[in-house]
Parts: sequence; structure tokens; C-alpha cells
Amino acid sequence: MLGSGTRTSAREPEFQRRIESLADPAERRALRCPGDPRYNGGVTDELYDVIIVGGGPGGLSAALALGRARRRVLLCDAGPRRNALAEHLHNFVTRDGTTPEEFRRIGREQLVQYANVSVRDADVAAVTGERGAFHVVVAGETVVARRVLLCAGMIDEMLAIDGFRELWGHGIFQCPYCHGWEVQDRRWGYLARAADTSHLVPFAVMARGWTRDMVVFTGGAFELPEAGAGQLTAAGIRVVAAPVARIVAEGSRLVGVELASGERVACDVLFAHPPQRQVALVYALGLALGEDGMVQVDPMRRETSIPGIYAAGDLTTRMQGAVLAAAASVQAAAMINAELTMDLAARGLL
Repeated sequence: MLGSGTRTSAREPEFQRRIESLADPAERRALRCPGDPRYNGGVTDELYDVIIVGGGPGGLSAALALGRARRRVLLCDAGPRRNALAEHLHNFVTRDGTTPEEFRRIGREQLVQYANVSVRDADVAAVTGERGAFHVVVAGETVVARRVLLCAGMIDEMLAIDGFRELWGHGIFQCPYCHGWEVQDRRWGYLARAADTSHLVPFAVMARGWTRDMVVFTGGAFELPEAGAGQLTAAGIRVVAAPVARIVAEGSRLVGVELASGERVACDVLFAHPPQRQVALVYALGLALGEDGMVQVDPMRRETSIPGIYAAGDLTTRMQGAVLAAAASVQAAAMINAELTMDLAARGLL
């Protein structure tokens, strides 16, 4: 519960009660459908069906799906963009090789034709209220929405290794599906943490599909189980257990990993899975998080632990990528639209 009180004017907007008080269905529709004749999705100018937080691939995809379903949508996009340092977006059919900025430009451009969808470069500071009447603070202004969809992504925390931050997104990456093709058959390294032990071996062995020169750096922070070490050896993967002192670059190009002993291991590209944290709004809402820190959602409906608030994309899973976030967000949009339509039907407002 995000607010308090009963279903009075503080909880149920005046215009909604006004609609429901009309006996004639035609009068209801007329009140619900002012303005643009292309839109009759069941709201007045005072209420949004859905507010989407985050304007990356997930948020844009959800806004498009909801817009085409004739829902009144407000897409809020602000703050640093997680993929801002990435040169290109990959594995998104028809958009492979597109820059993140160009992807956003195209996505926003395609939303323009839907007059029921608004986009604001504004931060969502707070969400209160409850399902059906959320009060959302957007750039200091409070607006009302029946549902909220979070597509805010995650915040990557840089590893405390000299040179890591400077090369992040250029010589150090998270995902070989996103960046492996461009650096195939070069010298690869994987900076593993103790928290990575569950997926270290599968990830490193998978990476061998892109290169024959692969080394895993454990930094002396943990020991690999004997079975796992054997799997890496069998796959032709070296393991360097010594502590890592710094990442070495020549200009903006990664050239190696320097160990605490002074020894340098040549590398052209590194992969790492640094810790991630949620945006402040997620913590403020008090949503249930899994042990991995991801927002817990119903796998089909994408609804969080708070009724009426949904989440999709990177903030819900470690299986992260633009096309995956877009797909999950469209799924969430479809579930929200179905629920809203059922709700309006039950009220006799269709």
C-alpha cells in the first residue's frame, strides 16, 4: 500500500465519478472521448491510463503497444542512460548496429503519430496512491494514472580497479552477444568476482565460441571448485588467480591486465559483470526484490508486489539486452491493457 484513506475524492478522481454517474452510455462515451477523434480509449485529459518510467527500448516498446491499444500514455524519460557509452545496439532485428541515440530518436519519432501518447524528458520523483489512482510526481507536477509501468533499467557500479571506469563500454563489456562479433578471435579476458561463481564456468566456456584466446581472472578473491577448474582447462581457458592491480590502456584501447606482481597479461577485450543497483524510485516504492536484487514480478503479468505497478526489462532479470527488454515490456503492456479493458467493462464504461 502506497497511500492511506478511503475511496473518497482523495482516492477516486472527480471526473471518474462524474463519468460513472451518467446513465446514458452515449453521454459517458462523449465525456470520456474529448479532443483527438482518433482516440477514444476511455479517459479524459485529467487521467493517464499508464505512466511509463524509463524511455529506453523497453519503455518505448511499451508506449507503442499501449498507444496502438488506444490507451492514454505518459512516457517519462530522464537521468543517465545505461547504454550511453555503447557505440551500437545489436541483436535487434532491423536495428542491428544502430546507435542507442538513433534507436531512441526513431522510437520517439514513431510515437508521434499516436496523439494519445505523450513523451516527457522528466524525472519521476515519487508514486503514491493505489491501483486505479496512482499519484505520480513528474518534474514537480502531480499527475494521476490507473497503472504504472517501470522500465527504468539498472545502474552498473564500477569495479574498484584502476582503469576500469575509463574503459567501460569501450574495451570492457558485459555481453558477448552484444559485442562479441566485433572483437572475435582477439585476446579475451573475464574479470570474475566471487558473486559470479554460479555462472563463471558456463560464461567463460560460451565465450570460447568467439575466440580461441580466453583467460579468466579471479583476482585471488576466491577459489574455483576442482570440477569447474577442470572444465575450463578442458576448454582451453587459462585461469589467473593473482590479484589484479589495474587495467592497462594505450589511449582508449585496452592492451592488458596488470597483476599485483607487476606481470602484465595481454588482453584486447575484457568482460565483467559488476554489481548493479536499482534506481532510487524502486527502493522508495518498497517493491519486493529477489536475492539477486532484481524486482520480483509475476512471470506472465509482469506485475510487482504492489498491485497496479508493473516492471519489465533489465530491472527484473540478469538476462539483459535491448530486444529482451522490449519483448518483456510489450508483454507487460498487453497485460495492462487487458486488465484495464476488463475493469472498464465491469464498470459498464466501454
